[in-house]
Amino acid sequence: MADPKGFMTTPRQEWPRRPVEERVRDWDEVYVPGALLPIISKQADRCMDCGVPFCHDACPLGNLIPEWNDLVSREDWRAASDRLHATNNFPEFTGRLCPAPCEAGCVLAINQPAVTIKNVECAIADRAWEEGFVPPRPPERLSDKTVAVIGSGPTGLAAAQQLTRAGHTVAVYEKDDRLGGLMRYGIPGFKMEKHHLERRIGQMRAEGTKFRTSTAVGRDVGAVELRGRYDAVVVATGATAWRELPVPGRSLDGIHQAMEYLPLANRVCEGDLEVSPLSAAGRHVVIVGGGDTGADCLGTAVREGAASVTQLDIYALPGAERDEDTEPWPTYPKVYRLSAAHEEARDLRTAPAADADARLFAASTLRFTGDDGGHVRSLHLVEVDELRRPLPGTGRTLPADLVLLALGFSGPDQEDGLFGQLGLALTPRGTIARDDGFATNVPGVFAAGDAARGQSLIVWAIAEGRAVAAAVDRYLTGSSRLPAPVSPRDRPMRV
Repeated sequence: MADPKGFMTTPRQEWPRRPVEERVRDWDEVYVPGALLPIISKQADRCMDCGVPFCHDACPLGNLIPEWNDLVSREDWRAASDRLHATNNFPEFTGRLCPAPCEAGCVLAINQPAVTIKNVECAIADRAWEEGFVPPRPPERLSDKTVAVIGSGPTGLAAAQQLTRAGHTVAVYEKDDRLGGLMRYGIPGFKMEKHHLERRIGQMRAEGTKFRTSTAVGRDVGAVELRGRYDAVVVATGATAWRELPVPGRSLDGIHQAMEYLPLANRVCEGDLEVSPLSAAGRHVVIVGGGDTGADCLGTAVREGAASVTQLDIYALPGAERDEDTEPWPTYPKVYRLSAAHEEARDLRTAPAADADARLFAASTLRFTGDDGGHVRSLHLVEVDELRRPLPGTGRTLPADLVLLALGFSGPDQEDGLFGQLGLALTPRGTIARDDGFATNVPGVFAAGDAARGQSLIVWAIAEGRAVAAAVDRYLTGSSRLPAPVSPRDRPMRV
């Protein structure tokens, strides 16, 4: 604890964002380049080095947060990088994409603004790359065991890196033409620029991990054939089966899933397309769903030049402070948060009828109506109470040329043949069934991440990737020294 009074003398200061009118004209990250390092050592000083650091329990990776906070406050960046990478393979991803349940569990957050843990993490990761603290770590010797990892999202990449470093020969199979899963085509560049992903994949290639892109297991290569070629298989395909909105008018043209819309915008940024065929330019856009994916659609539509953008959230407008009766510390509270995309929409007044920024809260979609050509033109909604019951006299209509459904995901996509060919057992929720050791009902086949856990956070995805790697290593060799931060039964802290 470098400054015992830091939490009393230093106010919380976050990484400043670029001006709205500047950042909406590009797809670069929203933060001011270089503005984090001058403030971060003092921010790390605010960490109290608690006797019982609840931030550890709030993060499934078990990040050693007080340790690297202290090292950053002393500007020992190499040691801080070592402690950070001891529990997290990809802190530059989580430092940008995770909603930071660790900060909700910060002891300081009981009665003050929490330590900026996420910003400190990001600063360490970026400094580590700049200073060369994270060179490739190929294994000293190879085993004679081979592993196939299906899916190159955070779970698949974490599992592959851990198993490669343990000495096994690992090949990652990805159905898309580029690696990264939803980090590649689902996350917009203004949240995480893709060079962070490329850099980490380059490190993994240098360590010996093999990658097979444009290869859908179950379609381009038989799942049973693949299982026969490897000593073990890890299924980490993610939860990509999106939820539907079964209301009248859903079949009209112009209504699309968020994960139909976002990948096309990302492909424009990759240079694959001149213009997205689903571009929001000049259109009245309504986003159904109040989560992070909806916010990603919001920021994307603003950058594409939408005529208006409104986001519907079925939950009531949350308060600015946690409700201690229903969501006591250290659980992750539902409070009003202003993401970069919502700040942009608010300042640009994209949705004049919204309750706050671009959002309409406690709003439920009743139906869509369209024109004579079968294209959507309006969305009809009603306000609801806390039990989602319609409130009489609250109906309204929004203009809508493009509707994006961001309602979350129910489980893995089963259409490519992987599940049927292997005969994988599923849970009643549609996720992959597994035992306490991440093993499925098929010998030698393991499942991890959202495909088995269900839709979750990136920190849970990486934690599951690390844990399944330990399980596979134990299966192949009889024992393992790899860390296993979570079990399949672990869940986030709740009341």
